[in-house]
Parts: sequence; structure tokens; C-alpha cells
Amino acid sequence: MSITRRSLIAFASATAALLSVAGFQAHAADVTVNIAYQPIVEPSRVPQADGAYEKAFDAQVNWQKFDSGADVIAALASGSVDIGYVGSSPLAAGASRELQFETVFVVGLISEAEALAVKGIAKPEELVGKKIATPFVSTAHYSLLTALKHWNIDPKSVEILNLRPPEIAAAWERGDLDGAYVWDPVLSQIKKSATVLADSKNVADWGGPTFDAWIVSKKFASEHPDLVAKFVKVTGDAYASYRAKPEAWDAASPEAQKIAKLTGAKVEEVPALLKGYYFPTLEEQASADFLGGKTIDAVTKTSAFLLEQGKIPAVLSDYSPYISAKWAEQALKVSQ
Repeated sequence: MSITRRSLIAFASATAALLSVAGFQAHAADVTVNIAYQPIVEPSRVPQADGAYEKAFDAQVNWQKFDSGADVIAALASGSVDIGYVGSSPLAAGASRELQFETVFVVGLISEAEALAVKGIAKPEELVGKKIATPFVSTAHYSLLTALKHWNIDPKSVEILNLRPPEIAAAWERGDLDGAYVWDPVLSQIKKSATVLADSKNVADWGGPTFDAWIVSKKFASEHPDLVAKFVKVTGDAYASYRAKPEAWDAASPEAQKIAKLTGAKVEEVPALLKGYYFPTLEEQASADFLGGKTIDAVTKTSAFLLEQGKIPAVLSDYSPYISAKWAEQALKVSQ
């Protein structure tokens, strides 16, 4: 067989194409996605335990555990985290400071999963002068301040302590606290020797709804849009699995066991803790009820409240740049 100039050119072109594909695959495999999670009972703990995100990304994932959304925001601002789990209050505070991130998934609307648990206190007015702990600039902190405002109690008349959930658990065991506004699983732990004065469902009814969310740094999203869509898809699939048959996620299920292992919750308590949230589907994520509209309104109202409380220096005229429905829309296409 004779080798012509044309065949040499074709061979060279094919070789270059193969090398290009190989180079792209090697580059994709070299990516490490830094994800900040919190030990909160919710469906995406299952794909996290299964390594489903790593499989979808075809990349390494560096999972970093945090105990508060404020710490996650700080890590994302420093560039050490690409994707992070936060509550609506630290989200609003971060957006108000114009940190570069987008909200890509509403984890759940908080209901009974966060509450003000107290001992020796029978009614709101008895909170005056008492030691109440909560993680500052968290959804629990926002809910506590909203509840105090609803009850016409001056926050300065209450000794509000800034403690993270593990610190709250330890302080409660020592008998150092009169109450705490915190989330599960620590909430379930202290409720064994406390009573609930109000929960986040009550606070939502009083005009202060709260939620948890996944946020992504704008830099990471612009460099790896395919990975962001895959992250949202894997997370949405976990929610769809739970929503389709929540009774299957009972204490004996592998799902409950995986969640318990990653969060520190007791496996027998996981089913009840999951019921403390409303988990939106991918379709709902992209709708006007969530990322397509109402989530922006909720962040705007939360920011106004944080300004009133002196927790942020100013509010923005528009929070829509920090809330994006496009990733849920893209994830829906990926799943088809």
C-alpha cells in the first residue's frame, strides 16, 4: 500500500484528535471538587455516602464537614470551597456583602427541624434574662430574632450566646444553658430534657420562613458548568427517590443508615427528622415557587431583617444574581 500525502495528513489529524480527547479526559479526571456539607439529615447524604457525585463528575470530590453556614460562606469566599450547604440567613448575609456565588438548589423549607428548646421556661416572657444559645447568622439565629420580635421581647434583654451545634450539645449537658435555637440532630438530643417553645414552622407563619440551600461559587460555575448541572441532577434524583416513597426510608433501610453515619443522628430518629423539612423536586426547584421567584423574595426579606438587626451593613436593590433556576432546568435535561 502506498502512503500518499493525503493519507499522512488524515493520519496526523486523527492522531491529534485522539490526543485532544485523551487530554480532555485526563484534565477532567484531574479536577477536584471541594464540597462543604453540614451534618444535617436530608436525602443528599445518601448519594454522598454512595460516591454518586464522584461517579457523575468523573472527578475527585473533597468533602469538608462544617457546623455552620457562616463558616461555609467564609470558606467559599476564601476560595477553599466550590460548592457549599448553607441556610437562608448566612446566604442572605453573604449575598448582601456581594460575595460571588449562586444558589442552585433549595434543600428544603425548614419546619420542625429547627426549634427553640428550653427548660424551666413556660412562656415567651420568661426568656428575659435567660441564656439562649444559637449559631450566629444562621437560620436558627434569624428564627430566634424573628420569634422575639413576634413576642415583643427586646433581644438585648436575653443573653444570646453564639455557639455552634456541637458546642450547644456540650453546654446543654453541663447545664450551662436555659435554651437553644438549633437544628437536628442536636435539637433531638436536647429535646429529651427540654420543651419546644416555638419551631421554624411557627416562625414561618409569623412571617419569617427559612430554608437550606446549596450554593456554588461563580468562578467554579463558569469553569465547570457541566459539573454544576450534574451536581444538581444527582441531588434532585435523591430527593425524587425520597419523595416517591418516604416510608421506604425507615430506620431499617440502608438510606437511613447512611444518613445516620454521616450526620451523627441516631438511625431510629432519621425518618422523623426527614419529616422536619419539605424537600422540593427538580421541577419545583425551577418553578416560580422556588428558584424562579419566591426564593429571591425570601432572601430579600431576610436581608432586610438582618439589616434591621445590625447584622449586615446594607441591602442590595436586587438579589436575583444570587439565585439561579438555570441549573435545575439543565439538570432536568440531563435526567431525560
